[in-house]
Amino acid sequence: MKKNQNIEISQYYQISKSADAMIIEMPKEFTVVEAVPFNNTFKSICETEVPPLKVNLDFSKTSFLDSSGIGALVSTIKMSKSTGIDLVVSGLRPQIEAVLTMTGLNRVLNIESSENMESASVSNEADKLPVTHASVRSRIKRVVDIFGALLGLFITGLLFIPIAIAIRSDGAGPLLFSQTRCGWMGRKFKLWKFRSMVPDAEARKFEVVNEAKGAIFKAENDPRITKVGRFLRRTSLDELPQFWNVLEGSMSLVGTRPPTAEEIDQYDVPEWRRLDVKPGITGEWQVNGRSSIKDFEDIIRLDLRYQRNWSQLYDLRLLFKTVGVVFSKDCGAM
Repeated sequence: MKKNQNIEISQYYQISKSADAMIIEMPKEFTVVEAVPFNNTFKSICETEVPPLKVNLDFSKTSFLDSSGIGALVSTIKMSKSTGIDLVVSGLRPQIEAVLTMTGLNRVLNIESSENMESASVSNEADKLPVTHASVRSRIKRVVDIFGALLGLFITGLLFIPIAIAIRSDGAGPLLFSQTRCGWMGRKFKLWKFRSMVPDAEARKFEVVNEAKGAIFKAENDPRITKVGRFLRRTSLDELPQFWNVLEGSMSLVGTRPPTAEEIDQYDVPEWRRLDVKPGITGEWQVNGRSSIKDFEDIIRLDLRYQRNWSQLYDLRLLFKTVGVVFSKDCGAM
C-alpha cells in the first residue's frame, strides 16, 4: 500500500513543478554521495499516494557522474516503469551524453533536447568520459595491459591446439565460450573463455543450487562442468582468451571481478562503485580466496580495497601473487 507522505528532497536537490511534470534539478556531480539520497528520494516519489505522471531530470548543471550515478539512473528507470511514471531526461551536457551513449542508457531513456545545452564551451569535451578512478586514464597501465595481452595471446596460440583437442575429446560443442559481462561504468562486453562446461550450461543453470550469498553465483561441485573443464579451471587455462578482452580495452590485466548482467541487476546503488575501474583477469579476489569467496560483501570489500590501494607497483604485486596462486593446488575458477 502506497504511503501518503511529504517528500524531503530540498536538502539535496531543487524541485519544481510545471503544469504536467515534476522537475528535479540534478547536482553538478552525480556520484555515490548524491546518488544514494537521490535513489531514496525517487523511491519516496513513487510511493506517494498519487505519484506524478511525469518526472523530468534536469542535467543542465551536471558535468560529472560515476558508476553509482549510472546505478541510480538504472534504478530510477526500473522504478518509473513499475509505477507508470513518464521519466524524461533533459539538459544533457556532452560529457554526460557520452556516458549514457557508452552504457546504452540513451536507448532506454526518454531524452529531450534543450536549447540551453552548452555547446561551444564544452564542445571539445564531447568525447571525454569521466575519470572515475586514477587507473582509468593511466597510460602506463594501458601500455602494460597491451604488452601483457600480446604475451598472453602468444601463449594462448601455443596452447590452443592441445587445449582444443582436449575439449573436443570431452564431447561435442564449441571451443570458446562467450558471456555478457559488465565492465567500466556498467558498459556491457563479451568476455571470452575456453569452454569448461557442457554446451547447454546456461539453460541448465536452474538445476544448480547457488551456494553464494548476495549478487553472485557459485556452486562448488557444479555438475555442468566437464572433466577437461575442471582441469582448465583449476589451472586457469580457461581464462587465456580473456587476453583478447584486455587488448581491445574492455578489461585490464588487473582490476575487479567482471560481473554478469544478471548479477548487476541485483546491485544497490553503492555497490556500483566497484565498476569505477576496469575489470581484470586477476585482482584482489584472485589472490585472496577466489572460488572460496561466496559472500558478495567480501567481493565488494576486496574491490574497494583495490581501488584505494591502486598504483602501478600494486598491480605488479598482484600479478606476481597471481602466478603463485595459479600454480598452487588450491587454485579455483572465478
